[in-house]
Amino acid sequence: MGLFQRFLVLCMFCISSGRTQFVGFGVDPALRISVFDELTLGEGFDGVTQVQGFHGESRAFHFQGTSREVKAPAEVSKRTVQKLKGKNEFTVLATLKQDHLNSGVILSIHHSEHRFLELESSGQRSEVRLHYRTRSHQDHTEVFPYSLADDQWHKVSIAVSASHVILHVDCNRIYERVVEAPYMDIPEDTSFWLGQRNAAHGFFKGVMQDVEILVMPQGYISQCPDLNRTCPTCNDFHGLVQKIMELQDILAKTSSKLSRAEEKMNGLDGCYCERTCSVKGVVYREDEGWTDGCRNCTCTNGTVQCDAVSCPPPQCPAGTAPAYVKGACCKECLCEWSTLNLNIFPLLRNHGHSITQNTHIRTKTHASHPNKPPPADRELTERHDFCSEGHGCVEHSDCVNLEAGDCCVCKDGFRPLRDDNAYCEDIDECAEGKHYCRENTMCVNTPGSFMCICHTGYIRIDDYSCTEHDECLSGLHNCDENALCFNMVGGHSCSCKPGYTGNGTVCKAMCDGLCQNGGTCVSPNNCACQQGFTGERCETDIDECVDGFVECDSKSTCVNLPGWYHCECRDGYHDNGLFSANGESCVDINECKTGRNTCANDTVCFNLEGGYDCRCPHGHNCTGDCIHDNKVKHSGQIWVLDSDRCSVCSCQAGQVMCRRMVCDCDNPNADLFCCPECDPRLSSQCLHQNGLLTFGSGDTWVENCQQCQCLQGQVDCWPLPCPPVDCEFTVVPEGECCPRCVTDPCQADTIRNDITKTCTDEHNISRFSGSSWIKHGTECTLCQCKVGYWQQPQHHNRK
Repeated sequence: MGLFQRFLVLCMFCISSGRTQFVGFGVDPALRISVFDELTLGEGFDGVTQVQGFHGESRAFHFQGTSREVKAPAEVSKRTVQKLKGKNEFTVLATLKQDHLNSGVILSIHHSEHRFLELESSGQRSEVRLHYRTRSHQDHTEVFPYSLADDQWHKVSIAVSASHVILHVDCNRIYERVVEAPYMDIPEDTSFWLGQRNAAHGFFKGVMQDVEILVMPQGYISQCPDLNRTCPTCNDFHGLVQKIMELQDILAKTSSKLSRAEEKMNGLDGCYCERTCSVKGVVYREDEGWTDGCRNCTCTNGTVQCDAVSCPPPQCPAGTAPAYVKGACCKECLCEWSTLNLNIFPLLRNHGHSITQNTHIRTKTHASHPNKPPPADRELTERHDFCSEGHGCVEHSDCVNLEAGDCCVCKDGFRPLRDDNAYCEDIDECAEGKHYCRENTMCVNTPGSFMCICHTGYIRIDDYSCTEHDECLSGLHNCDENALCFNMVGGHSCSCKPGYTGNGTVCKAMCDGLCQNGGTCVSPNNCACQQGFTGERCETDIDECVDGFVECDSKSTCVNLPGWYHCECRDGYHDNGLFSANGESCVDINECKTGRNTCANDTVCFNLEGGYDCRCPHGHNCTGDCIHDNKVKHSGQIWVLDSDRCSVCSCQAGQVMCRRMVCDCDNPNADLFCCPECDPRLSSQCLHQNGLLTFGSGDTWVENCQQCQCLQGQVDCWPLPCPPVDCEFTVVPEGECCPRCVTDPCQADTIRNDITKTCTDEHNISRFSGSSWIKHGTECTLCQCKVGYWQQPQHHNRK
C-alpha cells in the first residue's frame, strides 16, 4: 500500500470512528479577529446603524446607501494582517440578512488591485464568491452558486485549509472544493474594508452581525458547535506531505554522501590515517620537524608551524669577530682579516648600485691560502662573478657582485630581516602609507608592491588614479529602454520618458482613458488588445458570430461572449462529453425517456430530433394541458416564472415554451429590473473601476479578467467565462485572461498537482507531484515534479 493510500485510510478511520461533538467550543482570543470590535463599529459610521440582530438581544448593524467608508484604521489593518500572514488555515464567518437581489462585499482585505481575501455575495447572479491570490501570484475567484440575497437570515462560513475550501450556510455543508492554495503573504499596508470593496464599489445592503475571522482549522464549529469535527484537515495532510518531501530530500542527500563515503572508505582499507603536511613538494609526517631558511618548522595535526631560529650572542675569542657564514642563520666567530673594511659605497654608487648602510660585504677566502689577502690590483673591467660561485641570499633577496666580493640586497618592496639582507619580508605599502594611489582608488597590497583598485562606478586613468564612470554613455546601466539615464558621481539615475510612468528602471506606457477589456498600453496612447477585442481603447468586443468567423454545426448555435465565442447546443440537444468547438458533439435529448417533457397524462410523449411531441391516442379527446413545476397549466395559458419574473411561459398542445420578456423602452410601465437598459435615472448609473467612465443600467464591460454589469446603480462582476481547453498542461499568457494549451509541462503554470502521482529523480527516489529539489551535486539547478513528469532542470543565480 502506498504512502498516499495509507494517509487516506488513516483519515477515513478518523472520520468514521473518531467523531466527537464539541460542547462549549471555545476559541483562543489570539486566533480570533472580531471585525465589529476591531472597527469599533458601534461608535458610528455614515450609512451604518445598530439594529436588533438574529437573536433577541444580539447586536447587529444595518448597512445601507453608498455614501459610506467602513474601513479599518491602519493599525487595525496591520494587526489583522499579522494574524493572517502566511497562514494556511482560516475561516470567515458572518450572520447576515442581505437585501433582495443586492450584490455586495461582506469583507475585503486587498492591496491595490490584488484581493488577498474577499467574500462577496451576488444577488443578481445568485452566487457566493471567494476572491484571493494564489501561490503563483495570480488573482483567483472561486464561485459557489447559492443565493444569500433573499432578505432572510443566514449563517455563512467559508473555511480554508491549504487547497481545501468548504462553504457552510445555516450549518449545512453546501460545497466542498479542492482549489489552488491561497497565498497569504499579505503586505502590511493592506486595506481592510467591511460591507464594501472600496469607497465606490461592492456595497453590501442589509444587516450583518458576528463577522469574524478565525485563524484556525475548522473554525465553522464556532458558529455551529453541533457540527462534527473530522481529522485530519487538508492543511494537516499537506503539512505531512511537505515533511515527507523534506525528509525525501534529506534522505537523498544523505544517501549520496554515504555512497561517496563508502567509496572513499573502500580505498582506505588497510591504510593508517595520519594528517601530514606538504611543503614545497615534500611531505612531512605528524610531529616531524625541519628547517626552512632561518625558521624551525613542525607538522602538527596537518598544519605547518614555524618559529624563527633563536641565536645566542656569540662569545668570540681575541683575534676573531662574529660574522655570518653561508648556510648558517646565526653569526660565527671568524678571523678579523676575513672581513674587509673597504670603502665600497662610492664604488657601488658609481656602478649604479643603491645599497643601504647596513649592506654586508662578504669577501671570498681561499682554503689553500688562508693567510693570503685578496688581490688589490684587480682591474674593474675584469670584475669577478662571486655570486655565481654560491651565495647566501635566500628569501626575496638578490646577490650583488662587488669589487672584493658579493653582498645581499633586498628586492624592491621588501625590507631585511637580518642585517646581512639574506632574508627579507614584504613591505605593506598600503598600511604604511608608502603608496601613490590617488582619488577614487583603493590601495591593495601585493608581494613586493601594491595595486590601486578603482572604486565601484569609476574607470581607470592610469596605474594610480581613476575617474568617474559614465554608465549612461557606456550602456552599463539598469534604466528601462523607455527611460532617460543621468550620470551621477559614483553611479547614475533613471527617469521615465514623457508618456511613460514608473521608477525609471521599469517604465510603462500611459494611455489616455486607459485600455479596456484587459488591453495593454504598449506605447503612449497605443493599446494592444486581447484576443477577441478591437478598437482604439479595446472597447469593442469582436462578435465572431455576426462577423462570419464561425460556422457552427446545425445542432448548435453560435453564442458570442466577451473576447471569444462558443457553439452552444440548441434546445433539445446536449453535449455528449466529447467537446467539439464547432458543436459537432451535440446530440439529441430523448425528452420522453429522461422525463424532460411537459406532456399531460392524457397524452403520449414521442421523441423528435431536437424536441418531442405530445400526441393524443387515437379515439381520445385530449385537453392539450401541460405539466410544469408539478402543476397543471391549461393549453393556451400564459404565466410569469416564479423564479424569474423576466421570463414568460405559455402552454401550447402539451408543450411549455418560455422566453425572456421583450423590452419596449417606449412603454412607461416597462419593468426596469428586466429591462435595465430602459432605466434613464442618473441614480441607476454606475462608475467604472477606474473612476473615469460612467455606465448606464444594463451596460456590460470587462475589467481585470472579469465581466461586469451595471444594474440599477450597482456594479456586479464575475469571472470572465473562458473557452474550455481539452489538455493537461495550460498557461495564461501575459496580458490575457484565459488559459491556452502547451505541450511542455515545464512551461505550464496552471497545473493542479496531484499528490497521488510521483516522479522518479536522477537517484531513483520518488518525488510527489509539485515538489521541488536542488539537483544533487549542484547549487543552482532546481528540479520540479509536475503531475508525474520530471521537469527539466532550471538554472537559477544565487546571490
